[in-house]
Amino acid sequence: MLAGTVVAGGGLVWLLATLAGLPIQYNVRNVLVRWRSSITTILGIGAVVAVFVVLQAVAQGIEASSGNTGDKRNVLVVRRGSQAESGSLVTREHFKTLGYMEEIARNDQGQPLISAEVIMIVSVPRIDGTGEANTLLRGVTPRGMELRPQVTLQEGRWFEAGKREIVVARRLARRFRGFELGGTVKAGPTQLTVVGHFDGGGSAFDSEAWMDADESRAIFERDQYSSILLRPRDKASMQVLTNRIDTDKRLALRAEGEVAYYEKQTVTAKPIKIIASLLGIAMSIGAVFAAMNTMYASVASRTREVGTLRVLGYSRKAVVICFLIEGACLAAMGGIVGCALARTTDGFSTGTLDFQSFAETVFQFRVTPMLMAKGLLFAVGIGVIGSLLPALRAARIPVISALKSV
Repeated sequence: MLAGTVVAGGGLVWLLATLAGLPIQYNVRNVLVRWRSSITTILGIGAVVAVFVVLQAVAQGIEASSGNTGDKRNVLVVRRGSQAESGSLVTREHFKTLGYMEEIARNDQGQPLISAEVIMIVSVPRIDGTGEANTLLRGVTPRGMELRPQVTLQEGRWFEAGKREIVVARRLARRFRGFELGGTVKAGPTQLTVVGHFDGGGSAFDSEAWMDADESRAIFERDQYSSILLRPRDKASMQVLTNRIDTDKRLALRAEGEVAYYEKQTVTAKPIKIIASLLGIAMSIGAVFAAMNTMYASVASRTREVGTLRVLGYSRKAVVICFLIEGACLAAMGGIVGCALARTTDGFSTGTLDFQSFAETVFQFRVTPMLMAKGLLFAVGIGVIGSLLPALRAARIPVISALKSV
């Protein structure tokens, strides 16, 4: 994708140069001769593009984390009207009722693949000593791990019910104190011991700690669960089961594919995308003026040269296109610099507040080829817009006045 964009951009420059009737080497020479102002413009546009791409990479990382979560074979059940697990309540009677439904798949031991789960928030101190933050604590029943094959144990062991034990996502453990193996975390009046670390495979589970569901209900004095995760036997059973749950007024529950549910949980990325767009607009205005200033200086120093081109038979349109090519080339180089800077952040792990659960969400920056292509197009747009007025001014200079200039 990125290579295609670069080729397309090069083809556009070649086409403009052909229309102008001037060799592309002429524009390259002018950029190199005025290397000081060219470098200033390139670095300025590069900084704008780097910020633009990095902010988009943050939103991309959050969306990828949610989009990579879940199993297409699973169905998540929450209370009707709830938009997220954290705001849902499901009774123990619901759990028992759903467990007996014939559409639910069973494991090799004949046990129904269904897990009732509890979502709670615990406050944990940051490992860098900058205060505390909320983290998500998920209580799962015995089939919970079996329903999530993408979650794999990396260190230690899984928790045992009744022993006040938790297993923490490895990425989360790197950010908070007490989440190391053997560490303890306070949850209500109880101290929980960390006995293992798991890897969520780049999913939303990388932002969670897990323990036994019934034990967590007892600790936080809750009679109900937050959600139920289950696996139907096949696609036909999934359709029948979801319709049955959705239409049963006695249950007052809502069923949805687990993957589809998590794909919708990207509210956190929306404010970041808005900030990226607003900041990109504000910074692009500054970059346009910087490019404009460079091109005006170029016009002022090349007035006689412009007059010579006109005498040689080049039209006003050719002069305008010539300066637009220079601006686009400068901006494209700035875009390449900015994309290279942004690329160094790819894979960087950090966290932000989840506006659904108000807990810390861990994610990785994702600088994709598509984002870098957008950054390059953004840069070229800045260059063309910033060069337009100086190009028009150069084309309007009378030939005699241009030749007489010093």
